[in-house]
Amino acid sequence: MNEAIKSKTVLNAMFLNQSILNNLSTAILSLDKDLNFCFINQAAESLLDVSLKQVSEKSIFEVLPSFKNIENILLDALQSNQFYTQRRAQFELHNSQVITVDLSVSPVFEEQPYNLLVELTPLDRYLKINREEAFREQQEVTRQMIRGLAHEIKNPLGGIRGSAQLLQSELPTQELREYTSIIIEETDRLKALVDKLLGPNVPSKMQLTNIHEILEKVRRLIEIEGGPQLSFVRDYDPSIPEIYLDPDLMLQAVLNITRNAMQSLAVTTHPEITFITRTDRQFTIASIRHKNVLRIDIIDNGPGILPELREHLFFPMITGRPDGSGLGLSVAQSIIHRHQGIIEAESETGLTRFTLILPLEVAKP
Repeated sequence: MNEAIKSKTVLNAMFLNQSILNNLSTAILSLDKDLNFCFINQAAESLLDVSLKQVSEKSIFEVLPSFKNIENILLDALQSNQFYTQRRAQFELHNSQVITVDLSVSPVFEEQPYNLLVELTPLDRYLKINREEAFREQQEVTRQMIRGLAHEIKNPLGGIRGSAQLLQSELPTQELREYTSIIIEETDRLKALVDKLLGPNVPSKMQLTNIHEILEKVRRLIEIEGGPQLSFVRDYDPSIPEIYLDPDLMLQAVLNITRNAMQSLAVTTHPEITFITRTDRQFTIASIRHKNVLRIDIIDNGPGILPELREHLFFPMITGRPDGSGLGLSVAQSIIHRHQGIIEAESETGLTRFTLILPLEVAKP
């Protein structure tokens, strides 16, 4: 009877420990004395791109062959009951991705269902978060400066337009009125440009929205603009729930990015745009850890973004096209920031990927 109570207590403790481990942002691997997996938490699933079901009772070296480099550390920790740490360790995953982590190996008590705890703190993402925060701060300063300048430009435009209208009504001939018409038209064009610089000035209308409906609307619009030579590939996760967002603003953000992709494909032999939707767990945006996020990839097979433009891609007036305004990506980023998300971009010849990351737990308005 005592043994049954003890077993039940150990079992309850195990489930409690697993629940606690699943709420950690650090990737945790638990191994038995033969270095087989007993448990991995959700952060480890996300980092290593595997599931607990896939790795359960398998050798760590079968799942992650590159961990063979630390076999001596793992065996020594088991035999000597010592803790080990290794800074900036690099491992290659099954998908050929290389991760850089701080590694800690801890032996645990014998009554636990495992003998080693391996902690992996991903440095790639932390370094990227620091860069993102610095970039966001720099962008915010630039955006405020541009907004102030835009307001200063916008104020006299109204006076110029009004004066041109008054002058037009006083002019005796149609030929002379054509000059004032040009002033009015150009003033309106400048006002529209300034409005774009200022960004969306309407309050967000958050509502439950199916992200795939937005992507399909964008696809149909771009297919009309791009012509029959442009092909789309769609890889949607149908399990993604509806998310609270402003559908009109989100449509504009996705449309801006996808239109840029289409325009970059002008000289590509077989132009193709790909939409991919997935969910990720335990993702940090602007120092806030989100349990679940929505990931939208917009990929094209064009020539890629010029290296000198990549660091300044989301700044207003930055463009690689002679006829571009340089506002599409800036407006898209402003919209994504409204939704507490971020945009990431990577590019090389033949593949440019823009990734929109949005919290799935965005609260109701």
